[in-house]
Amino acid sequence: MLFSKFVRKRSKLPSLPPGERVYAIGDVHGRADLLARMIGMIEADVAGRDEALVHLIFLGDLIDRGPASARVVEIVRALLDASQRVRLLKGNHEEIFVSAARGCSKAARSLLGMGGYETLESYGISREDADLGTMQDLADLLEKRIPEHHVNMLDRAEDMIVMGDYVFVHAGIRPGVHLDRQHGNDLRWIRRPFLEAQRNDGHVVIHGHTPTADIDYQSDRIGIDTGACYSGKLTALALEGAERWTLQT
Repeated sequence: MLFSKFVRKRSKLPSLPPGERVYAIGDVHGRADLLARMIGMIEADVAGRDEALVHLIFLGDLIDRGPASARVVEIVRALLDASQRVRLLKGNHEEIFVSAARGCSKAARSLLGMGGYETLESYGISREDADLGTMQDLADLLEKRIPEHHVNMLDRAEDMIVMGDYVFVHAGIRPGVHLDRQHGNDLRWIRRPFLEAQRNDGHVVIHGHTPTADIDYQSDRIGIDTGACYSGKLTALALEGAERWTLQT
């Protein structure tokens, strides 16, 4: 029953190349506690299954809203440094944060409206300091106080990952546009045109960005942003061959 939608619309079930396994992790949004728990759950899941080439893909929006964004970034940075099979996609929150931390006043204003106060507090910048002076003053403060290696790591995050029949992005893809021609702005920000489309392009898109109470299974996409910062439910979707299963905090 899990794959009934795929059976109706596809001649074969979507799959990964043989011997590959992916754990895709949805939007963390500053919940370092949930991320640490999820990593432990993934390690236990790997230990309990047959050997495979394991890939860990973060779908972006590591930061903002939750209380420990700096710690989340540091955890992911350590994982990226430890293995080339750990990969990070850039979310819209990373896009704004990077621009703000490089001195853009417009991005600094946007950051505050996107749950950025909590992120700044995790880097030792109080709300009082954030509200003191102009937006350019704030951007200049971020440029001085946010560790450059954190900014560079988030800026180097990928826009899209394609593996087998699956496409991993933060927000979605522009329907009717070939994958090679997708625009980064869509991959990080798109909602309705992607969510409401009925695509038949041969790929299943794994995405975050749009929070839902539980995993959003559709025939051509699977949304795994389960609102971790509010719900306490961080989701990882595991894929191997034509199988899929989930882990949730």
